[in-house]
Amino acid sequence: MPAFAFEYLDGGCFAEVNLRRNTEEIRQVQLEPYYLRDHPGSSLKTTLFGVEYDAPFGVAPIGLQGLMWPGACEILAAAAFEHNIPFVLSTVGTADIETVAELTEGKAWFQLYHPSEDSLRDQLLSRVREAGMSVLVVLADTPSFAYRPKEIRNGLSIPPQMSLRNVLQMISHPTWSLGQLISGPPSFATMKPYLPSGKGLKHLSQFMDKTFSGRLTAAKLAAIRDLWPGKLVVKGIVTEEDAETVLRLGADGFIVSNHGGRQLDAGRSTIGPAAALAAAFGDRTVVMMDSGIRSGSDVACALASGAQFTFLGRSFMYGVGALGKDGGLHTATMLKRQVHQVMEQLACERVEDLPNHLVR
Repeated sequence: MPAFAFEYLDGGCFAEVNLRRNTEEIRQVQLEPYYLRDHPGSSLKTTLFGVEYDAPFGVAPIGLQGLMWPGACEILAAAAFEHNIPFVLSTVGTADIETVAELTEGKAWFQLYHPSEDSLRDQLLSRVREAGMSVLVVLADTPSFAYRPKEIRNGLSIPPQMSLRNVLQMISHPTWSLGQLISGPPSFATMKPYLPSGKGLKHLSQFMDKTFSGRLTAAKLAAIRDLWPGKLVVKGIVTEEDAETVLRLGADGFIVSNHGGRQLDAGRSTIGPAAALAAAFGDRTVVMMDSGIRSGSDVACALASGAQFTFLGRSFMYGVGALGKDGGLHTATMLKRQVHQVMEQLACERVEDLPNHLVR
């Protein structure tokens, strides 16, 4: 990838303290192996919302995948479907709802950035329903746009500015540049029907900024619960107060997340809140986790700490950036093998038994 695209993927906010803390604290978790037990073998099969998946992880929602690699959104959706793991499409992804639904036979999930206007919310939810997607993920942890110095330096702030430095980087990465020429410039594909026509990047960015400004509230979530007939998940929960609120309003589960360390640099990592919230709410709802998970070992540690399912974003994009159209399949295969190896080492037969191997 050109440096500006890689730094958009790899970076966090402010000094990137929480970006590093996420992964570092997951890797402080220790697991206990039992070498002399009879062990019939390990299975990664995991049932979530009545669907059996082939692994206890999925592809997290990522915005602007096509900026980082041409066609990345479609590549990852297709790979997730082939590997029978969930793919979560972001409102600001670079493939639209209908395309991803076709690639996944309607088995993808959709992550909603709550719009300022209820009419736009209703139109998006209608399209998601018609596409056959049954799980809606509502984002809670982006009440404001974060301060990300790398994006500002690279001209990826609002409005975006393409500098000579960026142009030189594109010239020096011909495979990426050719792919962009073939697939066309990345855009917010799902949002295309609602974008003002005939406007430049500056006006489009200002439209997106205005459209998705504001925080999620209990009232907004209650309205979505009334409108949405399928499973409802809230992403960005890190406190017991928020967890109680979303369960009271009828959510079917929540994802412990800090947006990959991209929003609040002084915040906690996700592994600590995930363990605490799983202990407090795991018998009442589905507690999932993302942010900081990079490998199969990290997945196993998160599950051992109490999370019932995990999502990875950057790891899948690293794979696509390295291997292009084969990157999604390769990354999913690699992660499955890694989780399986850890479970075999522990003599852990089922994913749900991983907490029995946590060193407390």
